[in-house]
Amino acid sequence: MKLFIAAMLVAWANIASNIASAQSSVMPGNPGKGQISGKVLNETKQAFDLATVALFRVQDSTLLKSSFTEQDGKFSFEQLKEGDYRIKISAMGYQNYQSAVLHINALNQGLVLPDISMVSATKNLKEVAIVGQKAFVERKIDRTVVNVDALIANAGTTAMDVLEKSPGVSVDQNGVISLKGKQGVTIFIDDKPTYLSGADLDNYLRSLPSASLDQIEIMTNPPARYDAAGKGGVINIKTKKSNTRGFNGGLNLAYTQGELARTNNSFNLNYRHNKLNFFSVLSYNYQNNFTDLDLFRKYLNEDGSTKSYFEQNSYITRKGTGLNGKVGMDYYQSDKTTWGLVLTGMRRTSPETNNNVSNLLNAQRGLDSVVKALTKENEIFKNLGVNVNYRHQFDKKGQQLTADADYLVYNSKNDQVINNSSYLPDQSLKSEDILSGKLPSNIKIYTLKADYSKPFENNWKMEAGIKTSYTKTDNVGEYSYTINQVTKPDYEKSNHFIYKEKINAGYLNMNKEAGKWSFQLGLRLEHTSSDGHQMGNPVKPDSAFKRNYTNLFPTAYLSYKLDTAGNNQIGLNYGRRVDRPYFQQLNPFVSPLDKFTYYLGNPFLNPSFTHSIELSHTFKNKVTTTLSYSDTKDEVNETIEIKNGLYYSRPGNIGSKIVKSLSVNAGLDLSSWLSWQFYGELTNLNSKSTDFYNGVLNSKGTFFFTTNTFQFKLNQSWTAELGGMYRTKINDAQFTIGKLYAFNAGIQKKLSPSTTVKLNASDIFYTRIINGQINNLALTTAGWKNRSDSRTVLLSLSYRFGKTFSDLRKHNQTGAEAEKNRVNN
Repeated sequence: MKLFIAAMLVAWANIASNIASAQSSVMPGNPGKGQISGKVLNETKQAFDLATVALFRVQDSTLLKSSFTEQDGKFSFEQLKEGDYRIKISAMGYQNYQSAVLHINALNQGLVLPDISMVSATKNLKEVAIVGQKAFVERKIDRTVVNVDALIANAGTTAMDVLEKSPGVSVDQNGVISLKGKQGVTIFIDDKPTYLSGADLDNYLRSLPSASLDQIEIMTNPPARYDAAGKGGVINIKTKKSNTRGFNGGLNLAYTQGELARTNNSFNLNYRHNKLNFFSVLSYNYQNNFTDLDLFRKYLNEDGSTKSYFEQNSYITRKGTGLNGKVGMDYYQSDKTTWGLVLTGMRRTSPETNNNVSNLLNAQRGLDSVVKALTKENEIFKNLGVNVNYRHQFDKKGQQLTADADYLVYNSKNDQVINNSSYLPDQSLKSEDILSGKLPSNIKIYTLKADYSKPFENNWKMEAGIKTSYTKTDNVGEYSYTINQVTKPDYEKSNHFIYKEKINAGYLNMNKEAGKWSFQLGLRLEHTSSDGHQMGNPVKPDSAFKRNYTNLFPTAYLSYKLDTAGNNQIGLNYGRRVDRPYFQQLNPFVSPLDKFTYYLGNPFLNPSFTHSIELSHTFKNKVTTTLSYSDTKDEVNETIEIKNGLYYSRPGNIGSKIVKSLSVNAGLDLSSWLSWQFYGELTNLNSKSTDFYNGVLNSKGTFFFTTNTFQFKLNQSWTAELGGMYRTKINDAQFTIGKLYAFNAGIQKKLSPSTTVKLNASDIFYTRIINGQINNLALTTAGWKNRSDSRTVLLSLSYRFGKTFSDLRKHNQTGAEAEKNRVNN
């Protein structure tokens, strides 16, 4: 902590020494009043409607703004600061246009360009090459943006695979997502929370094809407009949307071969005509995977001598299909008002078989008995979502109002049968029984939200909004035992749990750019009201709880350019977050893996609160170094308890957790044909609890994590990649997780402007095997080793089709702003 504070003081001293020079870069009079406008014509000197116009800053080639030309061919960029700019214009079937350097200064604040005539491209489209590619990672004041298509290795995979390759993101063997060493990450899809966790979230992300993704926004400290939930931050997954008019679409096919085979495919269509826009996305995947899990436990006597051993192997196979769909419509009532309707749906089947063999050994490792369990689960998970949205733009300066109403329902049905057979050392049958479970679950979520934004003079911008949400979960667990062909209810495991939660929130956010400075300040207020009711049965009585709490969540961001060119930039941000227990974690059900291992919920979990602060330095928008610190109270973590030789896993509140991290993220062009994407992180974790199962928990340790990707541009149509990851041992709360590394390679061939083929190999040397130890167990040492079908070869095909600009001039279109501000879905 002392090192962190010292680094902050040095940075602030550097900033203070440059305050005076900061004022000299601001345009005299009214800063941000520059304007560049013009008119685009086609080859017949007619107004060119819907040409793409992009504004770039000359000093670092950064894209600042983009727009479409209006029906009269005109375009305009306003509120520009003093500096040098270029205009680039493109349209299908025409050669790209690039302007000379355009100067905006105090004496020349308004530039009206001469009419620009576009030149038809050759009719042989095979000779038209698209130059330029988005960087894999982009840095903004409050987030890191990952462009999914920038890596070959992302093609044909899933959203979870893309997350694992994103800087600072790691996923453990249970599908739990961490960001810079911190769990409790909230996942959004198109700025809407998924409301899923655990296995449900893992399965959903693995059913979402990467071909449908556009960007991953990583926010370790999200701004006030986002829900305060998620102590580890927010990851917003933005799906692809088409801004072109006419009829167009895309097809993405992917086949993966490891020890087992699987597929992941998607198909999208978009049609825009006059004031209506229709869009749809449909994806289908077939999952076929396995987990080969070994567990080791050694039980001790009070004097520390060995009492017995437990060795278990579980070979779990999962086969299933996933179908995801989204259909929607936008109605452009006027050039300022848009209405939208979006329907989403998902259906996933997940049959699972677990062949489990447990060997119970005495202190001399002699075999006492063998227990074999064959578990079969058949889960059907369904989701339906309805969204109605509204957007009104008051003027072209950015004043607008948006509103969303959402209804989500999740239904799952899980039938479970566990056949247990116990054998003596001579393999003779000792006993057998059958445990059957029916676990239906229903979650309903209603939300209403509205957001308003308004720019003011001197580059100030205000954002404000309100949101209310209501959630109800209804979970039933009905278990029964069958022994000697006699079936009886198992009331110890059976339960019925109903949980209701209401959250009302409001926020205010202000940001400003002033020369070398950028500010953003936000404050969010949230009131949470919840109650849970655990129904009784002949063995267990009723129980209930209620909670009400109100909290403020401030956020602050500061950015300062150390030089006029903006090559060196310092950033500082602070935020307070809350981590409310997931609905599934509050469910008190007992879910058996076998006769020795049980998973339990915890209805008495408290929310945890986190303070986090980050100091960063960015060089030429290519290399970002970040020093971060966070302190969490009542950390929610998986906890393990051994009682009477049985293994119980449940979520629990750990007193505190401190995370300190130093990371470097760099995207470097080593030559015209070679680029290098590097991420390195050094993180220290310290978890403390004075009231743990066996007394005191005080876990600490430092780990290193890195990912590297080298991309080779072989020629205009061939691109190749080599990449890999490495992570040292981690000590996190009750767990020690062994080191991990893997290597990947890929190659891409662009067959035509619309067709691309990619081949990718993952975990080439089959090193992605996870092992670890479980600490702080009463008179027990335990560990595990987990192997999955991670060494794979993937072949994918991407094809785009349809008309874009060819029929536009036949239609009576709205203005470019309606296209630009199309409602997010």
